[in-house]
Amino acid sequence: MPVKNYQWEIAYHIVMNDRCNVWSSMGSGKTLATLLAIDMLLVSEDVWPVLIIAPKRVAQSVWVEEAAKHEVTKHMKLQRVIGNLKTREQALANIEASVFVTNFEVVPWLVDHFRDRWPFRMVVIDESSRLKGHRAWSGGGKRTRALHKKAWGRTCRWVNLTGTPAPNGLIDLWGQQHFVDGGLRLGNRFSSFRYRWFDGKRVGHHPMAMVYTPKKKADDEIRHMISDVTITVDVRDYMDVGDLVENVIYAHLPPKARTAYGGMERQMFLDLEQGTAEAMNAPAVTSKCHQIAQGALYLDDGGFEKLHDAKLEVLESIIEESAGESLLVAYHYKHDLERLQARFPLGIALGDDPSLIKAWNEKTVPLMFIHPQSAGHGLNLAEGGHTLVFFGLDWNLEYHQQVIERIGAVRQAQAQTGKTPLIHYIVAKDTVDESILTRLREKKSVQEVLVDAMKRRKQ
Repeated sequence: MPVKNYQWEIAYHIVMNDRCNVWSSMGSGKTLATLLAIDMLLVSEDVWPVLIIAPKRVAQSVWVEEAAKHEVTKHMKLQRVIGNLKTREQALANIEASVFVTNFEVVPWLVDHFRDRWPFRMVVIDESSRLKGHRAWSGGGKRTRALHKKAWGRTCRWVNLTGTPAPNGLIDLWGQQHFVDGGLRLGNRFSSFRYRWFDGKRVGHHPMAMVYTPKKKADDEIRHMISDVTITVDVRDYMDVGDLVENVIYAHLPPKARTAYGGMERQMFLDLEQGTAEAMNAPAVTSKCHQIAQGALYLDDGGFEKLHDAKLEVLESIIEESAGESLLVAYHYKHDLERLQARFPLGIALGDDPSLIKAWNEKTVPLMFIHPQSAGHGLNLAEGGHTLVFFGLDWNLEYHQQVIERIGAVRQAQAQTGKTPLIHYIVAKDTVDESILTRLREKKSVQEVLVDAMKRRKQ
């Protein structure tokens, strides 16, 4: 796949600015663009070694896999620095690597490990919204405090990667920008930044319980202040997207869940070979495969056993990268909803209360969980947002199409939002999820896509 023009624009922006921001929407290919910039800099100047810090899931798979699948970057030597202490130390000893990839949780250890011998000339922060809690005087959280100690001096280049912030997400920019310029553009104190561009409103009785909303000109003024070091890319401005933009994001099952899934999948394929796809056993086994891919499995007593958080971690990244945009999240199983609410307590499940729909469309609900079967016909949710995340997929094509239409192109046009619907599919890699997505896109029968999957696995 050729590199797109806007990806080259991102790469050149990074090359031409020692310390900068890249605001680029999900699915725009900013990972490849950043790798291209790193590759150019490794040739033209002394930025070795480069450190990329990302959420754990992204550090484990995305950067290394992205570099390997493109002709222009597959020559690059990337080394993951994740896992236990011994594994991390061995990884850092890889003298052939030019780019090291780690996760945020490792940062305090990494800083302590090198102390005054910090080697990294260039640091890339994937999902830099994780830096939003940084404060110049209090220091913020443990990870940001540790990282800020090494943000200057030997680290001559710095890149923040995040999604394009919505107006309500602007308050999170100060901490990120401080790593870029030390307070030059947005001020050296967060309190001053907040006072200048935001209005506070107390919620509840506690004096510290405040909600801050941007003032009338805050969006334009803040963006103007940092425009010289910031490039903004929205994939919808560069692609012929038709009625909507679709983005598939893969979740990788951890080893124990993969083993459990493999055993269940063999039983599913055995049933298919025996011609019993419509019998009682095969649909039940297929459902169990689907549940394992989701992260939990129903038990005989009606409860469920949690198996993994792979999809929850992907959703967490999407929420961070949405940078203040409201999100609809479609789930399938009841255990999906329970785990979603436990992980994201601010999320609200759409029920029978009509006030929730009104609250969503007034943008006072940042995260809403919906079930396609109950949130289908009739609802208009376009005024509240234009992004839908499928945390769980279902075989039912009608439900799938109907829930998309709640924020679809027609609804967006009716609401005069000027927005293009953005659909994220969280798909467990090498699972029945891929077959379900094929069914929804190609309108094949359930049996057809399962038999096709069986044949591919056996090749």
